[in-house]
Amino acid sequence: MLTLYCKVYPMETNWASEHLQIIRTLMERSAVYRRALAPIMIFCGVVGIAGGGAGWILRVESPRAFVLFWAGAAAFAFAGSFLLVRRQALKDSEPFWSPPTRRIAQAMLPALFVGCGAGALLGLPQGSSEIPVWWLPSIWMGLYGCAIHAAGFFMPRGMKVFGWGYILLGGAIFWCFTFLREAPSMIRAHLLMGGAFGGLHLAYGIYLYFTEKRRNES
Repeated sequence: MLTLYCKVYPMETNWASEHLQIIRTLMERSAVYRRALAPIMIFCGVVGIAGGGAGWILRVESPRAFVLFWAGAAAFAFAGSFLLVRRQALKDSEPFWSPPTRRIAQAMLPALFVGCGAGALLGLPQGSSEIPVWWLPSIWMGLYGCAIHAAGFFMPRGMKVFGWGYILLGGAIFWCFTFLREAPSMIRAHLLMGGAFGGLHLAYGIYLYFTEKRRNES
């Protein structure tokens, strides 16, 4: 038993040291992540607002088309954010898929996975048609807020507040829609998605940009 403990104990020590180093690195890079967030948030905000306007102009009204449309917008926003993060990593001569980046991705993944599953219930050809599609924006907001809040433990403090904003907004919209006598039109759902996922991202990105600029000037 003692021999087994001696064999296992160094592994536990190495594991704890590795995690401690990752936490220290995340804290040291908090300012770097804050600078990198501004262009990402602005980009996602522009994509969200453009998506809301396009959905309204093109009259995308069927439940399946609504889900596929916003899934495409989300994929475009994710791809653009990926390229922005990769460019920042190359600029700073750092590996893109570093241990801190993996921690952030692992924190966000569960809520984002559930959000994708909720959309798949209506977006896939064999998806259920019994679930009101106008519930999806509020559900997506709440789950996205949970993902952002989880990532906020490894990023600037404002990210947790930003995540709570989506959680509270999604919950409020869900209850408002639930007590409505008539389901809102899909056009309003597009405008809601554009305002929430576009407007909030854009506002937060502009805030990060100007506050970081003032810090650099001082």
